[in-house]
Amino acid sequence: MLSDKVIVVEGRSDKQRIQKIIAEPIEIICTNGTVSPSRLEELLTPYEHGDMYIFVDADESGEKLRALIKREFPEALHLYTDVTYREVETTPMKVLATILLGANIEVKSQFIT
Repeated sequence: MLSDKVIVVEGRSDKQRIQKIIAEPIEIICTNGTVSPSRLEELLTPYEHGDMYIFVDADESGEKLRALIKREFPEALHLYTDVTYREVETTPMKVLATILLGANIEVKSQFIT
C-alpha cells in the first residue's frame, strides 16, 4: 500500500538525510536530478491523490525540476531550503526538521530545537 504522503527529492543522499529526521511513514522518491515530463509522471502519478511535498536543492537543476513539477503536479506543496545551504544534503539537520515541521510532517524529537 502506498503512503498517503510522499516527499520528492533529487538524490539518494537527500533521501537518506530526510529519512533520519522524519517520524512518520512517508515515501521518499528520488528523481536523480532533472527528469523528463513522462518519467516524472511515471514516478509521481501513483501518489497524486495524497500529500506530495517537493524538497529539491536551491540551485539551477533543482529549480528546473521544481518548475517541471509545478507544471505537471500543481497541487504539490513545495519545501525550500535556504539558498545559504544550496542543497538539501548540506542543510543542517535542525533546519531540515524545522522546514518539515512547518509542512506538518512529524519529525523525531532530537531534531527539534
